[in-house]
Amino acid sequence: MDYFYLFALIVIFTLAISDLVVGVGNDAVNFLNSAIGSKTASIKVIIAVAILGVLIGATFSGGMMEIARKGMFYPEKFLFTEIMVVFLAVMFADVILLDFFNTAGLPTSTTVSIVFELLGSAFAVALFKTISTGADLSGISQYINSSKALGILSGILLSVIVAFTFGVVIQYIVRIFFTFNWEKTCKYYAPLWGGFSISAITYFLLIKGAKGASFTTPEMLQFISHNTFYILLISFIAWTVLLQVLSSLFKFNILKVIVLFGTFALAMAFAGNDLVNFIGVPLAAYDAFKIMLSQGFKVPDLFMGGLNQAVKTPTIFLLAAGIIMSLTLCFSRKARSVVKTSVDLSRQTEGNEKFSSNQLSRSLVRVAINVGDVCKAIVPGRVQVYINKRFKTEEENNKKIKEKDKPAFDMVRASVNLVVASALIAMGTSLKLPLSTTYVTFMVAMGTSLSDRAWGRESAVFRISGVITVIGGWLFTGIMAFSMAFLIAAILYYGGIFTLVAMIIISIILMYRTYIIHSKKEKKEEKAVTELDTVTKKSQIAKCNVKSVKFLRELPIVFNKTIFFMIHQKRSKLKKTISDFKDVTKEIKDMRSKAPYVIKKFEDEYIAGLYYIQVLDYMKEISDALVRIQHDIWEYIDNNHPAINHEQVKDLKILRKEFGIFILKIIKSANKKETVKISPLEKTGDELHEKLEEMTMAQIIMVKKNKISSRNSLLITNLFHEMKNIVIHSIKFTKALNKLNLAGEKSK
Repeated sequence: MDYFYLFALIVIFTLAISDLVVGVGNDAVNFLNSAIGSKTASIKVIIAVAILGVLIGATFSGGMMEIARKGMFYPEKFLFTEIMVVFLAVMFADVILLDFFNTAGLPTSTTVSIVFELLGSAFAVALFKTISTGADLSGISQYINSSKALGILSGILLSVIVAFTFGVVIQYIVRIFFTFNWEKTCKYYAPLWGGFSISAITYFLLIKGAKGASFTTPEMLQFISHNTFYILLISFIAWTVLLQVLSSLFKFNILKVIVLFGTFALAMAFAGNDLVNFIGVPLAAYDAFKIMLSQGFKVPDLFMGGLNQAVKTPTIFLLAAGIIMSLTLCFSRKARSVVKTSVDLSRQTEGNEKFSSNQLSRSLVRVAINVGDVCKAIVPGRVQVYINKRFKTEEENNKKIKEKDKPAFDMVRASVNLVVASALIAMGTSLKLPLSTTYVTFMVAMGTSLSDRAWGRESAVFRISGVITVIGGWLFTGIMAFSMAFLIAAILYYGGIFTLVAMIIISIILMYRTYIIHSKKEKKEEKAVTELDTVTKKSQIAKCNVKSVKFLRELPIVFNKTIFFMIHQKRSKLKKTISDFKDVTKEIKDMRSKAPYVIKKFEDEYIAGLYYIQVLDYMKEISDALVRIQHDIWEYIDNNHPAINHEQVKDLKILRKEFGIFILKIIKSANKKETVKISPLEKTGDELHEKLEEMTMAQIIMVKKNKISSRNSLLITNLFHEMKNIVIHSIKFTKALNKLNLAGEKSK
């Protein structure tokens, strides 16, 4: 039995390493998004600055470990055997949950996850313990510190609103001074802004960073608290003068200093305060194991009141954790995916949006438009003109920069992100309000992007939908963390060594699968960016030809399968055919959504751009018509309506054959790149159109004679109607493709 708990402790520490990796992968967004999004420096320099902050901050986190030991539950109420189940369940749940969010590229709060995992697992053990003793279930409250969790939730909800509001207001004021042409205005305002920013970040470091440091004495903290105003004033004057001298004499980029210094400060605070989220539980389990050893292996009746005592965290553990986090920052690709989500939602330019709109986002945009109209009516016209000039963007400078090298936003906004986030976190800490660095930094970034007019009418619904998704993910984190930890604790509580081994195997399998999924998604995204950078008119026309022929070959195959499975009532195979075709339609929609960015690379060729858009439009019309056919057939089959009759089967078999011949002729025409000899194809299309008319008439006759039901008639006549649309758009598609090829040939 003793070896079992030693094995359990080894498992917990192994999971801690995994938790550090997945945790840093998620929390890296807190301190990397501003520097990476603004391209302040190379990735290597940014990561180096962040690593320095993480390593220093890790050694400051010893005083933060108490929350895992006694913050969410009362350890004196639990036996050693029970407390080990609690800690095992927390670690398994945390690794699986955070890895899921990293794979999805969504930032979430590691603070929320660890708090609710501790609550869920402790609640499960307390519940089973109460049931086994036959006590009243109301007694569970004596095990759980529920007031702490409620305090964290209320603090988070408040911080979301406050962070977003401050981000909007401060960015608006700063942008009016700097404008988007900040290279010219920097010499006037940057020293003052730099003095203020670095002073705010310095205060943040003193309050948020040094508070947990082992070298910080109570006297030092008291001195900082009593002399805050003078510290900030002296810091502001000193930094302003120094930055003014550096800017005037050496043309020093002050904004770059602010962003890199802010990145260091947030990375240091993250390591100093959020490290408990990853190694707090393993260290608590280690202390529990030492207590058990000191009592002579009295496992069955040993309560864990000893965890209430203050214990200094060994420096070796903190340094080891800091090194693992630093290596993760260097090599974790999932960390960059999470950062990418935050950066994409706040980028200044339009682009391919990751999130789809929803009803709530559309409603919020309409409300914002109405509020904006009211403000325009109130604010004097001259003031509006002046403000609009200050917010006019400069796009010329970015035209020759590759897509992957373009900054998502400038260093002005990056500096505001870091300063506001630092100040709010420091303020919350000094007021002893429970805050999550993830919530604050993310919502500040969203507020500054809104204020910078990055959420225009073209992208607002998608950006707001993304923010709602992330916020929903935070709420989902709390629910899932509690539920998952509860379930795993229940399994381990009753299953013992066998369920522990099973959980290890399940965790490895899940993490491997998410690694594969993320790798495929990342390669696809990198390929898309690379293709957009290397686009030329010639390459894109060639790609369009290849995609077009592939799409045309797919059409009769999909149509034949759809009709065959409908005739023979093969429900599962029909469903799979419909699902497979969704990938084809998605690819066409993606190409169409990227078309405006592609034709910008067409070397000032307008005619080719026109025909390129037409080709994609006709492809979309054809695929949409086939999707509607599939939808109607699936609905008919899924509702268990009667099978179609023999005459209808005969007509559909003829249609399958004729449609295949028609598509083959189109493919031959596309391959030959004909520009004149289109009339034979049109003739074939007219003949197929006439056959569809005859088949439709046959349906009407059967309806009149009551040979088929109204639903049956509606299904088949709609099918024939959509096939007519496919024929018409296929011919138009061929003409547009040939004209596109001709435009490409003429410009050589």
